[in-house]
Amino acid sequence: MKRLTRIASISLSALLATTTLVACSSGDSGDDSGSVYFLNFKPEQDAAYQEIAKEYTESTGVPVKVVTAASGSYEQTLKAEIGKDEAPTLFQVNGPAGFITWQDYMADMSDTKIAQELTEDVPALQDDEGTTKGVPFAVEGFGIIINQEIFDKYIALPGAKIKSTDEITSFDKLKEVADDMQAKKGELGIEGAFASTSLTPGEDWRWQTHLANAPIWQEFQDDGVEDKTEVEFKYSNEYKNLFDLYLTDSTVEKTLAPAKTVSDSMAEFAQGKAAMVQNGNWAWSQISETKGNVVKEDKIKFLPMYMGLPNEQDFGLNVGTENYLGVNANASDADQQATKDFVDWLFTSDEGKQHVINDLGFVAPFNSYSETDTPNDPLAKQIQESISNKDITTIPWAFQYFPSQQFKDDFGQALSQYASGTMKWEDVVTQFKDDWKAEKEANWTE
Repeated sequence: MKRLTRIASISLSALLATTTLVACSSGDSGDDSGSVYFLNFKPEQDAAYQEIAKEYTESTGVPVKVVTAASGSYEQTLKAEIGKDEAPTLFQVNGPAGFITWQDYMADMSDTKIAQELTEDVPALQDDEGTTKGVPFAVEGFGIIINQEIFDKYIALPGAKIKSTDEITSFDKLKEVADDMQAKKGELGIEGAFASTSLTPGEDWRWQTHLANAPIWQEFQDDGVEDKTEVEFKYSNEYKNLFDLYLTDSTVEKTLAPAKTVSDSMAEFAQGKAAMVQNGNWAWSQISETKGNVVKEDKIKFLPMYMGLPNEQDFGLNVGTENYLGVNANASDADQQATKDFVDWLFTSDEGKQHVINDLGFVAPFNSYSETDTPNDPLAKQIQESISNKDITTIPWAFQYFPSQQFKDDFGQALSQYASGTMKWEDVVTQFKDDWKAEKEANWTE
């Protein structure tokens, strides 16, 4: 399979026809001072961004408005907002797949400090002429988060399958331990080894993207490509291994998973009802701020997401970036410049960097950040340690090449039906492959 080349551009007229977007200038008022309207992707960071915007406006006089889309609705919200007279001047794009849709709306960011300070291993989104249009702003990681206190209690039980969590280096061992913890949940004072699998539409992103990341990345590795117009879902059984384990060794019956949200799942973990939950470093704030949280800062750890992939004992956490900042090319020149100044201040100034590290909790991919410029939370520190650990290899984020949000949503619905018992696994796999091919062929060429 040859390496694929992205279509150079989708014509604006075609984009408008397929997405019914209307590109309108957000700066026709004649005000040369400029203003910023940021459409934020992550609800859990809304409060921090609101404070950052307030501080910047008080300091500079430049108005900064932050609007946060509801969970699972960002793409729809952006499509609705981008056509308004007062459209976002700053928005987020979901990797290369999102770039195909939004690149005609994205201004040249080559002259920004954040574009010029990017580290070499975290590239920007560029068009086929090499123009930087999207800048990554955070390196994140995900895996299986564990409560070490519950594991310590388990290890002390007669017949425990491990003496240390360091012994868990394969799916077989993970399953053996999880099954045993589930059988002994009464003795452990938990309701399940794993927190509930959140399959409510819009809440299923941990399974439709994050859990699928390593299997698809491994398939790309086998074929020596970065992306493909067709996938075999070659490691679908390995995906199923871990997904089934989540559903079976859970706080709830698997048929109830389609009604569960991320908040439900994280609350179960925070309140000590589960020993494990799959999520990323961004989850610490949600865990620590949950009412009734019992998870101690020095007792929360990451495990890799073992599922039976080749040589998985040599691999660690999934680490990468999916979200890129874009400046609205249809905003006025003043608003574009005000927006660029804002993001440069946030990510490169001494004051802004403190917000990035301490309030937003980002591991930032810029040369001006040292190894000590890491968020003061236990999960972010472990991501940095994982990146620095030369004995293991982190798994890059291949899911940024998934065809579209619709593809992911449809996959999530299929997973929900499988959990409910109304869809066979082989049909889930067939849908995954068929939908991938159909959507890739619509937007890509060899």
